[in-house]
Amino acid sequence: MSPAPPDAFITTHTTIATAPLVPEIRLHLATEVTPIWQASEDWLAARNIAPPFWAFAWPGSQALARHVLDHPAAVAGMRVLDFAAGGGLAAIACALAGAATVDAAEIDPLADAAIRLNAALNGAAVAIAGDVVGQPCRWDLILCGDVCYDAAMAGHILPWLRRMARHAEVWLADPGRRYRPQAGMVPFGRHVVPTSLELEDRTTREVLLLRVCAAGAAGPA
Repeated sequence: MSPAPPDAFITTHTTIATAPLVPEIRLHLATEVTPIWQASEDWLAARNIAPPFWAFAWPGSQALARHVLDHPAAVAGMRVLDFAAGGGLAAIACALAGAATVDAAEIDPLADAAIRLNAALNGAAVAIAGDVVGQPCRWDLILCGDVCYDAAMAGHILPWLRRMARHAEVWLADPGRRYRPQAGMVPFGRHVVPTSLELEDRTTREVLLLRVCAAGAAGPA
């Protein structure tokens, strides 16, 4: 039997629900970690695709989406990129808040499918951008939720984000991950986000919203 296509896989292994901090937006979410993680490993065994990070509303994306919905003027009329978008929560919030265009960048085909399905659930216009690292800046605002969880990931993307900050505003939402740089980040907000012990080591995460300073610029931690 051939494997189910991405859309069918997502609808089979998730339920339509909302994230604790963003009840306005519906998403295809996993309700338990282990079943979908195992199902994904089976489905992706021959495809070398990452685990299903798109199936969970991570603290960083929730904080970004909450900030955007509470401050729609901050994104209205802007060209926005939701980088490492996961299931597209922050991207959808930007579209609903009146952004001129919204791109969601992911390198996982299942995440791309989840973003499409989630955007359709909410009547939001979100374009799939693929792998954008290294590309020139074509956005006014770049959102990054929880991207400093891994040394290799942080080392790969942060130099590019700092170059992007010469031309666009770059927001990073960090829930205390180990590999967030302490310099060149200017805090502008915080949210306490409920979390699951299946995903995190605590029941809440304090997420800092930070502006990323451009390469060569200084900024407080």
